Formats: sequence, structure tokens, C-alpha cells
Amino acid sequence: MADTPTPMMQQYLALKQEAGDALLFYRMGDFFELFFDDARVASRVLDIALTTRGEHGGQPVPMCGVPVHSAEGYLARLIKGGCRVAIAEQTETPDEARERAKREGSPVSKALVARDIVRLVTAGTLTEEALLEPRRANLLVAIAPVRDALGLACCDISTGRMELEECTADALDAALARLGASEVVAPDDWDEAFPDIIARPRADFRSEAGEARLKDIHSVATLDGLGSFTRPMLAAAAGLIAYLDHAGRGTLPFLLPPVARGSGAHLAMDAATRMSLEILEAQGGGRAGSLIACVDRCATGAGARQLAEDLSAPLADRNAIEQRLAGVHYFHADPLLRADLRAILRQAPDIGRALGRLVAGRGSPRDLGQIRDGLSEARRIRDILASGTDLPTLLSRMIDALGGHAALVDHLARALVPSPPTERGQGGFIASGYDHSLDALREISGNARKAIAALEAKYREETDTASLKVKHNKVLGYFIEVPAKHGDKLMAADSGFTHRQTMAGAVRFNSLGLHEEATRIAEAGAHALAAEDGHFEELVGEVVAAREAIAATAAALARIDVCSALAERAVEGDWARPEMLDEPCLEINGGRHPVVEQALAKTGDRFVVNDCTLGPDDRLWLIGGPNMGGKSTFLRQNAIIMLLAQAGSFVPAASARIGLADRLFSRVGASDNLARGRSTFMVEMVETAAILSQATEKSFVILDEVGRGTSTYDGMALAWAVVEAVHENLQCRCLFATHYHELSRLADTCDALSLHHVRAREWKGDLVLLHELAKGAADRSYGLSVAKLAGVPPPVIKRAKAVLDKLEKGREKTGGLAAGLGELPLFAASAQAEEKDRDALRDALHALDIDALSPRDALDKLYELKATAGETKA
Repeated sequence: MADTPTPMMQQYLALKQEAGDALLFYRMGDFFELFFDDARVASRVLDIALTTRGEHGGQPVPMCGVPVHSAEGYLARLIKGGCRVAIAEQTETPDEARERAKREGSPVSKALVARDIVRLVTAGTLTEEALLEPRRANLLVAIAPVRDALGLACCDISTGRMELEECTADALDAALARLGASEVVAPDDWDEAFPDIIARPRADFRSEAGEARLKDIHSVATLDGLGSFTRPMLAAAAGLIAYLDHAGRGTLPFLLPPVARGSGAHLAMDAATRMSLEILEAQGGGRAGSLIACVDRCATGAGARQLAEDLSAPLADRNAIEQRLAGVHYFHADPLLRADLRAILRQAPDIGRALGRLVAGRGSPRDLGQIRDGLSEARRIRDILASGTDLPTLLSRMIDALGGHAALVDHLARALVPSPPTERGQGGFIASGYDHSLDALREISGNARKAIAALEAKYREETDTASLKVKHNKVLGYFIEVPAKHGDKLMAADSGFTHRQTMAGAVRFNSLGLHEEATRIAEAGAHALAAEDGHFEELVGEVVAAREAIAATAAALARIDVCSALAERAVEGDWARPEMLDEPCLEINGGRHPVVEQALAKTGDRFVVNDCTLGPDDRLWLIGGPNMGGKSTFLRQNAIIMLLAQAGSFVPAASARIGLADRLFSRVGASDNLARGRSTFMVEMVETAAILSQATEKSFVILDEVGRGTSTYDGMALAWAVVEAVHENLQCRCLFATHYHELSRLADTCDALSLHHVRAREWKGDLVLLHELAKGAADRSYGLSVAKLAGVPPPVIKRAKAVLDKLEKGREKTGGLAAGLGELPLFAASAQAEEKDRDALRDALHALDIDALSPRDALDKLYELKATAGETKA
């Protein structure tokens, strides 16, 4: 006969089934407990002890737990470990459970406190300050496939920001790479779903439901006033809101009106490009060594998050870029103003995230204090900016968003103490003088405590017991305690004391006077806490009513922080304001790689600057030279300069004229992708294929060592063909670094291609890398010299030189590796010829009526076609 689970275990198993694949935090008193496999997973991730509790199915039940008061820290570790957590709280008190048992006719002694899942904690639905990174947005993304398009909805529920966009299937990877979502949800029947995606019912992703939910949330009759949203966008919004509803157990977080993102509004970059340029994260992982770590001088977490978004999605609209640059220039030109504003911003709390917690019902008195202080600092910044002259358009718009909160700030200032606590349950956050009845309750409570102290002194005197004390604990409340040897005095029937408890060395009593004072304290304290709680709800209601205006202020503060921080970085690094143009050019004078320059500065070394001038007649540079000579750095620095410029930042150069690009591609460096079973060469070819199929005339492409992962002949043939394709078909701006000297012959046939190399010299047998770019083809590769620098043993170097001499003699006799390539037609011509040959055979085959042919006729026709193919080939 199978074991019958206890009522508690039955309740747990029912809640666990509801939680699904999420770990269940089951509230038991002051602990969240986990059982079975959940306990095994949590103990491993959290490195806490795994114990057992009772039996189930004849086996001990694995168990572990975490204290409720410190649960946030454990939740953060579980979320980082890739877990999702369902929180099951007690929804009634033990007294309420006993009353319910009486009504139901159940044994009161076995009454089980009711519990329910109140929230699902996932990577994309975090709002708690302790669980979020201050300088990084936390995005949840929903994908909705609708016919041939994909709708994307993303939101950061910690601030309420929500964006909707539509893209094609081949642009999805780039869009997701740009967003960097913490969590992605999609329909459970989507065939293109990838690992780690959260599958949700297809019924959640209906566009009409998305439209209805958005209208309801924002109390509008039509969405026309919010923007133009396509059906795929609305379907994604429906899926996103349904998931948030599911995670919040019927309570939605703070959501601002959605913003429609246009597909061509930003500089497009795929995941490989972002990884190559190390925009938000270094290739080794982490923020250190990334572009944003080098650029970020923001004074606030909100500003750092805005900067990260700007670098992830640079603009493609010249007017919008110029507005950002004008904002940076304004602070760049006025160091005193910049210093004053940055000092104020450092004091400003993160009101965007505080607002998100308050609207979601997870706020605290401290969050109200942050709203008060943040809006107050915003008003100071507004006054400073408003007193200036010739304010740029962008900053003028920010002034309008910074004001309008005087009444709310004044109310919060009167209501709250200067430093409100993080917990509301203990009270103490409403200021004295705000509520006279609350002050009276506090005075009663304070006087009662004085009365208890007076009672203690009185009882000591009456009983002649100097060691008598009045104490308090959660079980007995207030009580009188005397050492055991004095207990008999108070035990007397006429003593006025009532015996409560006998301890090993003490005896505890009560008295009518103590009971009355204790009751006064409890009642006054309870009434005071209730009054403070009521004021808290009232203040939160005021903040929630002004949520959109407060969110606009938070966004304005973040934008001002970014402008002033970029100005600070420009002054610090002697960066220049770029001149943005619509023509396809890239003219950079004295360009530098900011991350490499910063690393060199720490060791006292100087970065060698280089120029780059690409234009319609010289749009493709073929760059040779030795390894470690600086080719990859040169390629990346120009891509980063373009990215920074289109993000609205000054750039690390003496001057720069930059023609807007629609897409940025970087194929610099690759590694084996073991998870997808791809070799380095395969990764390289996939990335190269993406460039050749997606780049346009307005794109900027950097390519490094294409073809190096395969045989010499295959590699050079591929590199040759790729250079021709970029030159003839794409006709975009491109920097192409290579070790294949033979490619220099392409300069004879490609009009817009020029040859360049990084300079190196040998001095007394040692290689000196100059890191300077010069015109013309590289005279040699210096491969053996670089190997010597790397510490390859001298005998190996000597043997390699002997082999190299033999190979070079052979190359001289045969005409070299690229012998005869000069006679090949250009890429476009050869492709056209192949297409023409293939079309001739295809036309002959299409003309055949196969059903009308006899076996003999079919054989003759086959010989005829073979002869035609031979002539074509010849």
C-alpha cells in the first residue's frame, strides 16, 4: 500500500505542479523551504547543506532552505545560475487557519495554513534593487511569428520602458544581439525556437488581444496616439503582457506606453560584429576591457544604462545624431557647468527603478524617499539649464521633462523622514508633525514606556528586591522577573503579582498595572503602524498617478547624464566632434582605438595614431603586413569610431568626417563554436556569407584574414573572390587585411582598391613593429621574425628558414602562387559567364519533350547535350 502524503506534502505537491519547471520557494515560518529535485538543484547552485525531512514513497525527502529575511541574495544567485523561482507565501495566519478549520468541521489542531504562489521570479521580471545590475538594463523580449514577419516586444519592467518592432527572419539574430535580453518568450509551436527560450501557449500571441490589453493598460480608446503598430508588433505585445501577467500572478508591473522602433532607424550590427568590437562585453566575458567600460563616465546607473543602449543601437538618422552631438558639445564647451551638473547627478537616486517597484506593488518607504530626492535634484538641474543661453534642441526638450513635480516633492518632503527605511512593517518613516494623531499615538507609546520604567522602580521598592526587572519577549509580552531566591515574596496571595513562569534561576510574574501599560503600548503601537501604513498607500497612490511624468523625468536625467559624461570622456581623451555626412566617405585623421589606448596608457606606452580616408574612388583598402603589426587594431578602431559617431559621441581622433552607414560588419578574429559543431573556418565562412548577402553600398565592412583557416590555395582563392565581390557587387566602404601578398595584383583590375601595409623593420636581426600604416603593398610577411619574438626555439626558426628558402625558389620557377590569376576576368564578368553557360544547357533541357522521345532519340539527345557541355567548358 502506497504511503499517503501528509496534508502539508499534498499542498506542496499541488503547488509544485502549478510551478512547473520553476524551483518552488515554499514558505514555512521564517524560511523558504525547497524539497525533492528543487532542493538538490538549489543546494548545488547556492552551496548550502542538503538535509532530509520525513519520507515520501518510502524514501527520505531531500530538503534545504533559506531565511526569508535574506532571500533576495539567494534569489539573485539562483537567477544568475539560470533558474526560475516560484514564491509560495502563506496567505493566512495560523489563527485564521484554525478559524477556517472550525467552519469546515476539520480538526483545529491539524489546521494547515493556506499557501499560494504569489509571484514567479525570472531573469526578465526582476524589480528588486538587490537583484538588478545598476548600470545595465534588464530586458524581457517576446517574439511573435506572423506570416512572413516577426514581431518583437521588449520591456524593462524595472523602469517600465517598452518597445515594439517588426523584422524579417534573417534580421532576428541581429535584433536579439542588439537587445541583449535576459529572457526570451515565444509561442510553443514556433519551429525556429532556439535553446533557453521560454515556450508559452500560442493563444497568448494574438494581435487583437495585444491591442486590447494595451488600450486597457493605458486607458485609451485607440492606439493611434501612441504610434503606428503592425499586427506582428501587437502579437508580440500580447505574448509579452500575458507572460508578465503569468509571472505576476495577475498583477502587471509598470509599463509605459509602447514606442514603435523603425527597422531602418539604427545602425544594424549582427552578433558576430558586436562580439568582435566588444561593445558591451569583452570577448573573455565581463565588462572590463569592453568599449563601454572605456567610454562610460556616467554619474548615475540610469545614465550608464542609456549609454549602453546608445552604443548597442547607434542611430542612422543624421538629424538625430547631430542633436546628440550638440548636447555633448554644449557640456564640452563649458567645464564649470559640466562639473556642477555631474556633482548634482551623483546625488540623484535611480528614480526610474524606484518608480517601477512602487507601481508593481513591491516598493518601500526608501523608494518614496528616492522619488522625492530624485525629483528635487531634477528641479535643481532644470533651474541650472534654464538659466543658460543658446541651449541645444535636445537639452531644451529635457528642461520641459524635468519640471512639474513641485507639489509632489513638497508633499513627500513633509510626509517622510530624511532617510526612510527599506521596510514598511516596522514604521518610523512618517515625519513628526505630518499627522498629529500619529504623533499622539507615538507619544502615548513613549509615555507608556516611561510608565513601565517607573513601575519597575516602584516594584523594586515595594518588594525590596533590587534585582527585579521588567522584561519583554514575543511569547509572554511584558513580564516581571526576579531571581529564584526572591520568588516567594511575590508568590504570596496578597502580593498583587500573578505567577507566569518558573525558570532554572528565575521566576516570572505579571501585575494589573503592568498589564494595563503593556496594553496601552500595544494598542498605541498597532494604531501607529496602521496609520503609517495608510499614509504609505496614500503617498504611493500619488506617485503612481504621476508615473508617466516621473518616468519622463528619469529619462531626461539619464540623457543629460550621458551627454555630460561623453563630454567628460572627450575632454579626458582629447576626442573630436565628428562631422556627419550623407555621402559614402570615412575620413579619419589621427584615429585611435580607445580601449587599446587606455590599456597602453596604464603601462606608460603611447598609441600610434593612423589616418583612414575612404571615398567613392578609394573605398576598399587592402592592408598587409606582419602579425602583431596593428592591422586588426586599425580595422577595429575605424569601426568603433563610426559606431561612436553614430551613437552621438565625440570620437578618438584629431578630426573625422563620417558618411552615415546603414550596417556595420566586422569579421575580425574567430574561434571554434563547439556548441554548434562549427570549426573556426566554418564560423568565418558563415560570417563572410552574411556580409556578402546583407551589406549594401552604404555599409561599412572590416574583414581580417579571410581564408586563413583552410589550405593556402583554397584560402587565397576565397580571399581573392571575396575582395572582388566587395569591390564589384557590394561597392561599400571596406578595410580588408590579409597575409596573401598575391592579392595585391587586384589593384591592377579594381579601380577603387588601394594597397596599404603596416610598417615593420628588422634591426640587428630583431623585428621592430612600428604600428604605422603606409601606402603600397607589404614587401614581406615577417612571419619567422614574429615567431622569434614569440619565443619559438632557435633550431625551429632555423629549420623554418631553410624550408622557406626552398619554397621561395620553387615559387620563382613556377611564377608564384598567383601565377595566371592576372588573366582571370573580374568577379562580375566570370560570374556572368558561368551563368550564361548554365543557361544554355538549361534552355536545351527545357526544350525537350521527354515523353515524345524514343529510347534511341533520348540516347542521341544525351550525346548531343554532352557535346554542348564540352564545347561550353572548352
